Amino acid sequence: MTSTPTPAALPNYRPHAKYVLMLGAIAAVPAISTDIYLPSLPTVAAELSASDSAVQLTMSGMLIGGAVGQLVYGPLTDRFGRKAPLLVGLALHVIISILCAFAPNVSVLIGLRVLQGFCNAAASIVAISVIRDRFTGAPAARLLSQLMLVIGVAPLFAPTIGGFIASIWDWRAVFIALAAFGLFMWIGVGKFLPETLPVERRITGGARGVARGYKTLFTDPKFLALALLPAVAMTTIMCYVVGSPFVFQEGFGLSKGEFSALFAVNGVALVLSSQLNAALVTRFAPSALLRTALLAQVAIAALLVVLARTEAGGFWAFAGCLWLLLMFQGLIAPNAQVLALNNYGHMVGTAAAVLGSLMAGVSGLVSPLVGVFGADAQAMSLVIFGSLCVGVLILIFGTDAFAKKPRQNRG
Repeated sequence: MTSTPTPAALPNYRPHAKYVLMLGAIAAVPAISTDIYLPSLPTVAAELSASDSAVQLTMSGMLIGGAVGQLVYGPLTDRFGRKAPLLVGLALHVIISILCAFAPNVSVLIGLRVLQGFCNAAASIVAISVIRDRFTGAPAARLLSQLMLVIGVAPLFAPTIGGFIASIWDWRAVFIALAAFGLFMWIGVGKFLPETLPVERRITGGARGVARGYKTLFTDPKFLALALLPAVAMTTIMCYVVGSPFVFQEGFGLSKGEFSALFAVNGVALVLSSQLNAALVTRFAPSALLRTALLAQVAIAALLVVLARTEAGGFWAFAGCLWLLLMFQGLIAPNAQVLALNNYGHMVGTAAAVLGSLMAGVSGLVSPLVGVFGADAQAMSLVIFGSLCVGVLILIFGTDAFAKKPRQNRG
């Protein structure tokens, strides 16, 4: 592997709004692909004669595919630059989306969604890598939070748009719309996204170099602990995503339109959380924000379990508690990612691949438990609470976030 200069050695660069918007749209490709057909899940289950848990696998299958895909795309972006692998991934996304529209049964749809997750991994890797190519510390955390604003808008509109498309045509038309979105992004990336990894800074060494890179990362216990925390955050989101159509439409009796509106309101919580983090990272250490947010989420998740179990307060109490839980979401992943990447600027694509792979893989394996345990409010709350408890244990025993003088760089 060749050594590379840190981002500070690169020319001074100030990201403008259009650039952040493009990176956000790239990073949102997996989220949009996941969320856009959420309101149609019960319809898909009925039409394809599939169980709730099987249909939920069309969601979590994307994450499992993404976990593998990121381990492949990460080294590729370090070797061949950021732009070319992204264009390949987007082209494959278009093709697979069209195939999903003609899936004859749920097994085929699950398989195609796994492949779609694999291809979409390029978008997640490149968005993070482009930022780390030029920024570290608090500036990187702030830009990641701004990125989360754009990503947060996707859940606001994707289910509403998907529900609207499905109501006019059917759920298969939603995947045609996904293909059109992928084509639009492919054209935009090809024309407007600059390459941020020059040839002289690219990693060489072939498979051996890749293996050495992964060995370095997987033998660094602090990196692994910090890399698992965004996975816990993603698990929280995915448990909510895969469980909410059944919890709110079947459990609380919301219509598709009402559910889409609720999903949008909860998306506002994610957006506000991300922007709150962008403001706070200039005043507080990322480790402090991470610690506070995770502990707050555990307490709120415990209350969510009680509300689901007792049905106290009904819909409004449960929905309000869930909204509050999501308000802390944006303070976890950006800060953990920045801390994890601090020492790996020379192999950021590979490091981002491990981060993304763990996020997708852990959440893809854990979130189906919501369906296994009944796809109701209790199941969703318990899986979220259990995941967050594990996150706190990782934070305590795997990092120095609770030390009196944490070693993390405040940036």
